[in-house]
Parts: sequence; C-alpha cells; structure tokens
Amino acid sequence: MNWYAIFAIYFLMWVICAFIILPFGLRTPDETGEQLVRGQADSAPSNFRPGRVAAYATIASAILFGIYYANYVQGWVTLDMMPGIRPMR
Repeated sequence: MNWYAIFAIYFLMWVICAFIILPFGLRTPDETGEQLVRGQADSAPSNFRPGRVAAYATIASAILFGIYYANYVQGWVTLDMMPGIRPMR
C-alpha cells in the first residue's frame, strides 16, 4: 500500500469519525440556561469545542486505521470470505 492510499484512507476515516463524534456532548442554550443572541437558532450549540472533536476524531480514526491496516497486512477478512460477494479479478 503506498503513502497516498494510506493518507487518503486515514483522512476519510478521520472525516467520518469527526461527523460521528460531532453531536456528542453538545448542549443547547435551553439546557445550559444561557440567553439566545438575536438571530440565533434555538438548536445552536452553546458549548461547541472543535479542538475536542478533532482530538477524539484523531484518536478514533487512528485506532480504526490501525485495525484496517492490520487486516490488510494479515488478511483476516477478505472478499473471498464474504458470501454473495464476487471479487473482481
């Protein structure tokens, strides 16, 4: 596997992890007791921390990519093992 593929797969996993982690821990102004700013949506988060989301996404994607790469090298699960899927040859 070349470096471009490694970077692309890791980046895709990072983006997916970031979007999955994004809604966890957010609270609306109604839940925190803050006043809404004029023009602010009722559902807008009042405690958004992008650094924390990026850190958690980095950790989660590193773990997932490690599992993916280990499977790629060791061949634990291949397309030949999946019923109903015919690999292109």
